[in-house]
Amino acid sequence: MTTVSDNRTRFVALWREKLGKLSVRQLIGLTIITILVVLGILAPYLGLSDPNQSSLDILQGASANHWFGTDALGRDVFSRVIHGIRVSVLIGLGVGVIGTVLGVPIGLIAGYARGTIDLVILQVIDLFVALPALVLALIITAIVGSTAINIALVLGFVMWPQMARLVRGQVIFIRESVYVEAARALGGKPSWIIRQHILPNAIRLVIAQFSITVAFGIFSSASLSFLGLGVPPPAPDWGTMVREGVQFLAFSPLMSIAPGAAVTLTVLGFYLLGSKDD
Repeated sequence: MTTVSDNRTRFVALWREKLGKLSVRQLIGLTIITILVVLGILAPYLGLSDPNQSSLDILQGASANHWFGTDALGRDVFSRVIHGIRVSVLIGLGVGVIGTVLGVPIGLIAGYARGTIDLVILQVIDLFVALPALVLALIITAIVGSTAINIALVLGFVMWPQMARLVRGQVIFIRESVYVEAARALGGKPSWIIRQHILPNAIRLVIAQFSITVAFGIFSSASLSFLGLGVPPPAPDWGTMVREGVQFLAFSPLMSIAPGAAVTLTVLGFYLLGSKDD
């Protein structure tokens, strides 16, 4: 009879096996992301000051009370950077999910069907890829509004062609494999072949591209915020914090450097996690 202890042992062994297959770069990326996510989740319980609470300590430098100093409204920059993890990572994950949900089925259909269907889908993909993603996101966000949900939807929409193109190329390669030919000869339906043979063999590429898409979403949302189309204040948002601190760089550089470094570190973590094996 299987006990809870046995299930726990199997679970730990499975994760050790999975982690053992990660490259050094991927392990570093996973470590960075884990630390940031834990900080973001625990932010309200770390004893930090209210990220939106103004004070008379305006534009203070780094100190024991304010590790990264304060901004023009007297708000603690360190607290705002830590609380900003939630906004940025959630937007990035939203972008990754939307880009994957849209891109993977389209790429599977195009790569397996080939012919006219593939040609039409490829033309649509090329059309989207030819348009600068950030500029397109900027235009759409200006029209629909700059809430966190809208930003995730817009960036996910402009990122699905990259996912679709990668999946399509992988499917074209896999569909010529002997086991796919055998499944087709035995009368397997396309939907069954895709589900049982093609998608499982393309899933590693999908996961890697998902991580890269999340990194793009975090960087692009920060870029939109820097341009004034980010999450509305007073929510702590890294891109907005960088923009607000630019005019005070001469005597309070951490106002911009701290959130800018947070964006860089988070994007680097997801990029390393999605990188190819050594």
